[in-house]
Amino acid sequence: MDPFPSDHPLMRALAERAYTDLTTVQSAVLDDRARDRDLLVSAQTGSGKTVAYGLALAAPLLGEAPQLEPAGEPLALVVAPTRELAMQVHAELGWLYRAAGGQVVSCVGGMDPRAEARQLGRGAHIVVGTPGRLRDHLERGNLRAARLRAVVLDEADEMLDLGFREDLEFILEAVPAERRTLLFSATLPPAIVALAKRYQRDAWRIALSAGPQGHADIEHRIVRIAPNEVEHAVVNLLRFFDSPTAMVFCNTREAVRHMQASLAERGFGAVGLSGELSQNERNHALQALRDGRARVCIATDVAARGIDLPNLNLVIHAELPRNAETLQHRSGRTGRAGRKGVSVLLVPLSRRRKAELLLHSAGIRGEWSGAPSAEDIRRLDEERLLAHPFLAEAPDETDLAMAQALTEAHGPEAVAAALVRLYRSQLPAAEEVFDPGPGLPGRERRAGAESGPIRRGRDDEGLGGAVWFRMNCGRQKNADPRWLIPLICRHGKVTKQDIGAIRIGERETRFEIRAEAAGRFLGALRRVERPEVRIEPLDAAPAAGAPRGPKAKAARRPPPAAKAP
Repeated sequence: MDPFPSDHPLMRALAERAYTDLTTVQSAVLDDRARDRDLLVSAQTGSGKTVAYGLALAAPLLGEAPQLEPAGEPLALVVAPTRELAMQVHAELGWLYRAAGGQVVSCVGGMDPRAEARQLGRGAHIVVGTPGRLRDHLERGNLRAARLRAVVLDEADEMLDLGFREDLEFILEAVPAERRTLLFSATLPPAIVALAKRYQRDAWRIALSAGPQGHADIEHRIVRIAPNEVEHAVVNLLRFFDSPTAMVFCNTREAVRHMQASLAERGFGAVGLSGELSQNERNHALQALRDGRARVCIATDVAARGIDLPNLNLVIHAELPRNAETLQHRSGRTGRAGRKGVSVLLVPLSRRRKAELLLHSAGIRGEWSGAPSAEDIRRLDEERLLAHPFLAEAPDETDLAMAQALTEAHGPEAVAAALVRLYRSQLPAAEEVFDPGPGLPGRERRAGAESGPIRRGRDDEGLGGAVWFRMNCGRQKNADPRWLIPLICRHGKVTKQDIGAIRIGERETRFEIRAEAAGRFLGALRRVERPEVRIEPLDAAPAAGAPRGPKAKAARRPPPAAKAP
């Protein structure tokens, strides 16, 4: 690794951080073909791009000089989509340019603009900020752009997604025309290409996001789940992988709040990040993750943009992302800059086809499986306890004396059993989960699925006078009472005792609800905003294309009464 002479200040900074090899994107921006040119770079999140453009800025900022000139009007401007990413870029460029005498100033929303103006007045070599705040400082004259030699747009696709196009155009038109423009983006949609064509000159295009390159350090797993067991699967995955820090993605603020409360109730140190939090609340949450007081971050896509957490080895997609780009951005929170990571996509039965399309669009191949079982986790707990560092440490005299007193008073087996109980008491309990299987028609059906209707009840005549309902889930999707009953209870706000016979067919399942609870059940179904399966009364009007007349009436007739097993 020799992009600069060994005595170069940036080389010294890299050596202090134990950089032995440059990543692909870092080498690419220093290629002779990229020298002194505008750059249009597509590289996956976590590929080391912040250090990459930090190295690329050395030529316009330092030239051949060993040190930067005294700080005055800024020489380089870095624009990032979120406060968190801007602050991380500020920290990265700070250590990279410290030996060169660099002064790096941040200007981000949520911070005191007057304090930022004073810092700008004292001088800076590099200014890092969010689009809205940078535009505000330019309009007020706090940020002077006359001496700028380079502008970096980091995660440009995210800035356009967040609606910052007007602010970006204002900034790019306010800075000198004779400048170097470096545009970094995880993807290159048409809007980014158009922006580059308008504001860059003879840009050298570096495309590193396609193919297996972007996922080389991420192990992708796709986990089949029953529709009502999302939280149980998340619990078991967190326990199974035991990552120092993990991130769980949800699609809405409400889902984030619910998941955070659910994990906290089970004993996980969890914080939530969503758009409704103030900057102070976000800072507290992130600090809890960085200092170890919390180990799980539950976040929406927007709230998680730009976050780089230490030791983040596990990402769980509790809900399917909206597109392949979002899937890549989420997964890219782990496996960063050469570190290994695991990304787990939870796929309910009804979303399998959508998941397959997402994975294909993202170029991701992963291993399909069920969620880790409670027994899997118990075995891992035993292995981890046997390998615990405390057992390998040599005891001192005080420890030996106490150990001898305990074994004499209670016996060695009782003391060991107490140690096991103490160890387990500090761990959240694993959940019982059901693997619904591949769910492919005609293949690998659950044993016994063809044996006829599955029934349950307390007497030979079922519930008697019960109301029949149906759901659009049958043997083709591995319907099973073990997950159907909890789902019916949760959606309809009833108890297990209110459910009578369950008849599982090829494509649909029919079941009884006690007459006294049927009205409440139907009302609760209507309040479910995003049901995993469709549930309706058996005598509901047939859908378009369904048979009508005597055949339809016969099809809606409840199956013959069957005795409870």
